[in-house]
Amino acid sequence: MSTSDAVGAAGPMAATGPIDAATYWEDVYAARPVVTDPRPNVRLTEIVTALPSGRALDLGCGNGADALWLARRGWQVTAVDISSEAVARLTELARARGLDDRVTGEQHDLHESFPEGGFDLITAHYLHTPFDLDRSSVLRNAAQALRPGGRLLVVDHGSTAPWSWNQDPDAHFPTPREVASGIDADPSTWPIERAEPSHRIATGPSDQRAEVVDHILLMRRVA
Repeated sequence: MSTSDAVGAAGPMAATGPIDAATYWEDVYAARPVVTDPRPNVRLTEIVTALPSGRALDLGCGNGADALWLARRGWQVTAVDISSEAVARLTELARARGLDDRVTGEQHDLHESFPEGGFDLITAHYLHTPFDLDRSSVLRNAAQALRPGGRLLVVDHGSTAPWSWNQDPDAHFPTPREVASGIDADPSTWPIERAEPSHRIATGPSDQRAEVVDHILLMRRVA
């Protein structure tokens, strides 16, 4: 469900009719052309570049840009999405780039299942959906899956872009502190390293440009 600026900020239209989340997202990706050179999320490259590589988990990998960027930097990446089409496209992109030994794609409905193992980095970029999703539960599972010293990076929309699928003027964008409160992690074990809004210029699906706000939460597991 997570994607980079040009696609992710545009996102899907609101879900309508009796359709389940997995089918909906399959249709979304089937209707999109394959992105052959996807761009990683800006906040990922800003924050993770200085970190030593290890084992990473990309929650809602979308077009695969973040997973591929991490793999190029030496990370062993598990990338998950609810859409099997998204996972298949990522797997093919990784193979074509000689990164298939560093990227493992898995289909998960995070409402129902979570990848196994421990991770040094877990990222959740724009993990938004028009369907009900207990994000707090998903992020609690993510915090528990961190190895000692590992970090959880959550980047959410903090504003409505002109091209966003959600143009509700009354939409509430949870602050990073609100997201952290929902995770309800003991601060002595999972201290917050960063919790703040940050402004940037984003590019939309038709190359529009606008200032948007990202809500950034970075937590580290110390024990």
